[in-house]
Amino acid sequence: QVPFVVSGGGLVQPGGSLTLSCAASGFAFQAYPMRWYRQDVGKEREVVAEMSASGGEMTWYADSVKGRFTISRDNAVNTVYLQMNSVNVEDTALYFCNARALSEPEYWGQGIQVTVSS
Repeated sequence: QVPFVVSGGGLVQPGGSLTLSCAASGFAFQAYPMRWYRQDVGKEREVVAEMSASGGEMTWYADSVKGRFTISRDNAVNTVYLQMNSVNVEDTALYFCNARALSEPEYWGQGIQVTVSS
């Protein structure tokens, strides 16, 4: 069973907005901190946003996206989101959602392409 269904990627103009969604199934979503990673061609995968497990609601952002991206989660539908505002060409990458908790299995979503271009 695929742990995540990822949607929302595509082509967006510089300065525009895009929202990625990652719907989970088959594991205890609410117990997991969630992360969004991205990887551009020739570069290492990097974490861009993180949100604590349900009840904590703490967030962390990479400096490169701070103030522009927002991570959120809706536990009623087992989904984590990444709202991307004021995007620029450096945001072009393959984006991945990730669930990782101490002493628990780790889950990755399939990558979804975001391309920022005019």
